[in-house]
Amino acid sequence: MKEKRWILREDYDKEVVKKLAEALGVDEIIATLLVERGVTTFEEARCFFRPSLDQLHDPFLMKDMDRAIARINEAVRRRERILIYGDYDVDGTSAVALVYSYLSTFHRNIDFYIPDRDSEGYGISFQGIDYAHETGVKLVIALDCGIKAMEQVAYATSLGIDFIIGDHHLPDGENIPAAVAVLDPKRVDCPYPYKELSGCGIGFKIVEAHQEQRVGVRLCDPPDSLDDIRREKRDALQLNLLKYLDLVAVSIASDIVPIMGENRVLATYGLKVINTHPRPGIEAILTYGHIERRTEEEMRNHPEDTSYFRKELNTTDLVFLVGPRINAAGRIRSAFDSVRLLLSDNPAQAGMLAEEINQYNTQRKDLDSAATEEAKRRIESDPVMKARHSIVLFDESWHKGVVGIVASRLVEAYYKPTIIFTRSTDDLITGSARSIKEFDVHTALEQCADLLEHFGGHKCAAGVSVKPENFEAFKVRFEEVVTQTLQDKTWSPEIEIDAEVDFGKHITPKFLRILKQFSPFGPENNVPVFMSRSLVDTGYSRIVGTNHLKLNVISLLSRSKTFPAIGFQLGHCYPRVKKGDPFTICYTLEENYWNGKTDIQINVKDLRFDEDEV
Repeated sequence: MKEKRWILREDYDKEVVKKLAEALGVDEIIATLLVERGVTTFEEARCFFRPSLDQLHDPFLMKDMDRAIARINEAVRRRERILIYGDYDVDGTSAVALVYSYLSTFHRNIDFYIPDRDSEGYGISFQGIDYAHETGVKLVIALDCGIKAMEQVAYATSLGIDFIIGDHHLPDGENIPAAVAVLDPKRVDCPYPYKELSGCGIGFKIVEAHQEQRVGVRLCDPPDSLDDIRREKRDALQLNLLKYLDLVAVSIASDIVPIMGENRVLATYGLKVINTHPRPGIEAILTYGHIERRTEEEMRNHPEDTSYFRKELNTTDLVFLVGPRINAAGRIRSAFDSVRLLLSDNPAQAGMLAEEINQYNTQRKDLDSAATEEAKRRIESDPVMKARHSIVLFDESWHKGVVGIVASRLVEAYYKPTIIFTRSTDDLITGSARSIKEFDVHTALEQCADLLEHFGGHKCAAGVSVKPENFEAFKVRFEEVVTQTLQDKTWSPEIEIDAEVDFGKHITPKFLRILKQFSPFGPENNVPVFMSRSLVDTGYSRIVGTNHLKLNVISLLSRSKTFPAIGFQLGHCYPRVKKGDPFTICYTLEENYWNGKTDIQINVKDLRFDEDEV
């Protein structure tokens, strides 16, 4: 693991921070955190701390939304067969479950389809279109895929099948498929103001637009502008749409999209649904993450508490407990199982499906662990490979469902743009790319396009297919692009620090309560990271677990407060901490529950000894 660079953020206007702190009546540290997240005015702060559904944008601002809704209405009126088509990952399966569950409430001639990872690969497949044709489908609604499916859409059109595409990936410039409607905020000609919706988020906007048209009011209508009847309709509309936002929250968390703007609103309300009225499928998955529901006695004794679980779930729980299990079905067997689980309204059936999916997840862990260790062995035993600026590896025995995970683990270990390939078909090998913060892997693949058969994705992650005879040439070209792009960069991971704070002055229960209001956390709104200097352990440090440092921290400057702290994988610091050497840490703050008592705990991200900084 490379030594991390500490970057103390200073990319903000201190005068703006001061004015915002005065306007809100908060500490300048809190104002700094807001300004760093693009929140600079009282009104912006109000929207940030009080997300509301009326902050959502009008779905009809999205290019082609009117055409999409008109075509859906036509299909419903003619009782045509509709197929909901989605990718096999969390974002795609949750999008399919959302749109299918909505349309099936009033249209029975409906089906869904998820391509097989091994035989069909990512995106819209000719095999899927053949299935649609054979089953009498007249309209396909594709979600989380399709923005580059020019040939597939043309083929479907020749068979008399219309397409509505709802995607959030980057299009191929101005080239888009000749579908009835192409919904993608990243289209160059799309005026929709928020560009970072997940694929499931696009699906929700379709449902929102259709529902709004049916009832004649819109979520974005200010309540004060409506009469009593229209206000009642708007309230009912909110209730009808709320039940789908749990799926959107899962997709937002799992697909690593920014949790600011519209996504912040969707994630906030989605988490509320999960924490109060979880659908049977999500509840069943969470039992394998050891999340317990409250007992009937606990609910009777505390009726004011609307929580369904004993622990309040956040985006981190969705990322680590829910997302991997939903993904596992598509990685190991069939993502149809994930959609069935998310659609199930029968707890017993959901329990059986969740058990199967949890078994897939266990199998997935074994496969990705073995592949990761083999990949590391190859790198460490080959000086030439180890010296390269990129990692590109191929092994036909590696499971196609885990190559993306392996790529992520290698980025974490070596901090290099990484692509892991395995055999896809007799004619192609397929890879999954993951990148580092400084490098746009999608742009790099564009510079290698003449050697590739397919590629798609975004700055941080992408999928790619290449003919075996072009693999070595691609590996050379990709290394050249990486080297040229990053030749003047520092090749090590960084920890971005939001602010330097004084233990004695800033870290209080009130401060932590305000920090909690910054949630839900995720890209562009990460958990705030702080730095504090001149600290020592009070003499109780020890090693816990495999290599974790447990300590009690106090400031040499104030000596007013002591805080328990945990530093994962920082056991190598123990001898000097125990000796009493002063140190500086960067860390996050969290609540620690123990024996019915809540305390502030320091989660140490990295530690440096003051003597080494001189």
